[in-house]
Amino acid sequence: MYRSHNCGELRASHSNTEVTLSGWVQGVRDKGFMIYLDLRDRYGITQLYFDEESTPKEIMEKASKLGREFVIQVTGKVVERASKNPNIPTGDIEVLVSELNVLNSSLVPPFTIEDKTDGGDDVRMKYRYIDIRRNPVKNKLIFRHKVSQAVRNYLSQQDFIEVETPYLIKSTPEGARDFVVPSRMNEGQFYALPQSPQTFKQLLMVGGMDKYFQIVKCFRDEDLRADRQPEFTQIDCEMAFVEQEDILNMFEGLTRHLLKEVNGVDIEKFPRMLYDDAMRLYGNDKPDIRFGMEFGELNAVAQHKDFGVFNNAELVVGIAVPGGNAFTRKEIDNLIKWVKRPQVGALGMVYSRCNDDGSFKSSVDKFYDQEDLAKWAEVTGAKAGDLVCILSGDKNKVRAQLSALRMELAERLGLRDPKVFAPLWVIDFPLLELDEETGNYHAMHHPFTSPKPGQIELLDTNPGEVKANAYDLVLNGNEIGGGSIRIHDKKTQAIMLKHLGFTEEEAKAQFGFLMDAFEYGAPPHGGLAFGLDRLVAILGGQESIRDFIAFPKNNSGRDVMIDAPAAIDDQQLEELSLKLNLKS
Repeated sequence: MYRSHNCGELRASHSNTEVTLSGWVQGVRDKGFMIYLDLRDRYGITQLYFDEESTPKEIMEKASKLGREFVIQVTGKVVERASKNPNIPTGDIEVLVSELNVLNSSLVPPFTIEDKTDGGDDVRMKYRYIDIRRNPVKNKLIFRHKVSQAVRNYLSQQDFIEVETPYLIKSTPEGARDFVVPSRMNEGQFYALPQSPQTFKQLLMVGGMDKYFQIVKCFRDEDLRADRQPEFTQIDCEMAFVEQEDILNMFEGLTRHLLKEVNGVDIEKFPRMLYDDAMRLYGNDKPDIRFGMEFGELNAVAQHKDFGVFNNAELVVGIAVPGGNAFTRKEIDNLIKWVKRPQVGALGMVYSRCNDDGSFKSSVDKFYDQEDLAKWAEVTGAKAGDLVCILSGDKNKVRAQLSALRMELAERLGLRDPKVFAPLWVIDFPLLELDEETGNYHAMHHPFTSPKPGQIELLDTNPGEVKANAYDLVLNGNEIGGGSIRIHDKKTQAIMLKHLGFTEEEAKAQFGFLMDAFEYGAPPHGGLAFGLDRLVAILGGQESIRDFIAFPKNNSGRDVMIDAPAAIDDQQLEELSLKLNLKS
């Protein structure tokens, strides 16, 4: 038996008990006649000590040669500490060691295994197996497990059945590039890794499973960022004989359960917002509603003077920054520089100070009088002491720019408290999105999303106006889940694919299996998929998903620990009938 107790378990009640512990050496303090050692495992830290009066000489010599991260086993007696440590649960006791066994030695680690380490991101990712020993990473992985278990328990209690679906599938267009896998047995043909189990969960509904879920890996070959990885995990769910309201109620319940079970937070309201309103009021389809700063559209009160910047703009729009009149001129100039960055892309920013005495001072006083500026304040909801920030230009671009500024200001003002949770349903998305470069429409969600009832005819006359029977669940400015009521009949699916540019032959080649299934009694169905990585990060008070994943990729999609992706040898290429044509 390697251990009788773990390193976070012993208390004063265990005094005079002989115990056996195993773990890693956190640190050694050698006083000569006495050696103190912190032993660490997943559960905590226990202080050990070796006393030359009580400890055999050979054990003292062994202990003096121990280094950080050595793996050891000790046996000894639990004693109450004279100088207690209130900072750790085992701080009332220590173990007087009588036996020591070195299970494995260790090189000096490339960074300190402490909560606050001296290791940068790159070196910690290269030695991720060491980084996982640190409490911040270890606890995030344990937290992820807790969330996953709470999900499984809730859905199982709601009669959902967990069903696994294939990883080696057929390439189907779902909005991102597929990762493809060559088939050795079928020369010149390829599998694709699933971007989601979308068609399979629909087929499970045709199969009568009624309520399905799966915590499943998905794969998308797309550019990365802090909250995106090439392989990610979804809580994938589907239900039969449901309408949108049934699904929203079900997954409100799951989200409410997670917030209570994992965070101890009770949430009553899940407000709903139309997609068009989200774009108009916040400039994006996943607004953070923990704070205000709703957009005020100013065309009617700003395009009547000789200020060409506003007059030539499709949209003039502003926000009221609470307490922003306290910003110095330098701070405002820095904001203007911030919105001009290439990542945001604004040409500039107009501002108006709302003074405590009810007067206004703007950067365009040459063109606008006090009455005009008062109307700006009224439209944006600005009060005395606030600052009105205004951008103008192309409608879609300027909304995105002001949305970015709104979030940046909220960060600077401390308005995004990670311990406050504000869920929101965004509903009635457009069914189709126009690609301005090609002039073609593509599905905003995916080709299997149903249009709102009664709108299918609009596809022929005004496709851009068709609303989808789709919904996203937003939490604290992040989309944590999205779904739709699906098309469940072959005729409607054929119409949808036609409007997405598929010929009959292409539709049959890509989706013939699904459309054939619809002819065998497919029930009405719909579902939702949560992004588990992002959900766990937000519940854990973070924006980035990386530390909630055991072995993440870097921003280039590389696993620097195992050095992947990597070349394969010529024999493997020959077996797969592949020839490389690398760009120089």
